[in-house]
Amino acid sequence: MTRLLVQWLLNAGALLLVANVYSGVQVHSLTSALWAAIILGLLNTVVRPVLVLLTLPVTLVTLGLFLVVVNGLVFWLASALLGGLQVNGFWAAVWGALLYSALGLVIDSLLARLFPQ
Repeated sequence: MTRLLVQWLLNAGALLLVANVYSGVQVHSLTSALWAAIILGLLNTVVRPVLVLLTLPVTLVTLGLFLVVVNGLVFWLASALLGGLQVNGFWAAVWGALLYSALGLVIDSLLARLFPQ
């Protein structure tokens, strides 16, 4: 439970960092970042696998590069669902998703060291 809470807070912080580093993504407040982290987690758990399955032929033809587009679509969908997260178009969503995913990898490796299983 503690690991999940820490991961949620760090993901919200990562989203705030993305908004500060990249002008194509805006987060209006800490509360918006917290909600966005929850929504992105849910979308990545439920919607992303369906999109990956539906786009599998295109993903295979592009040797997996189409997954970047899928990540951008999920990020863009999250911004459409939340008023506090604003993304300036599809390509801004792709770049924002790339940055957020890179920070997520760092967070996951940090948490794996802090909370060994």
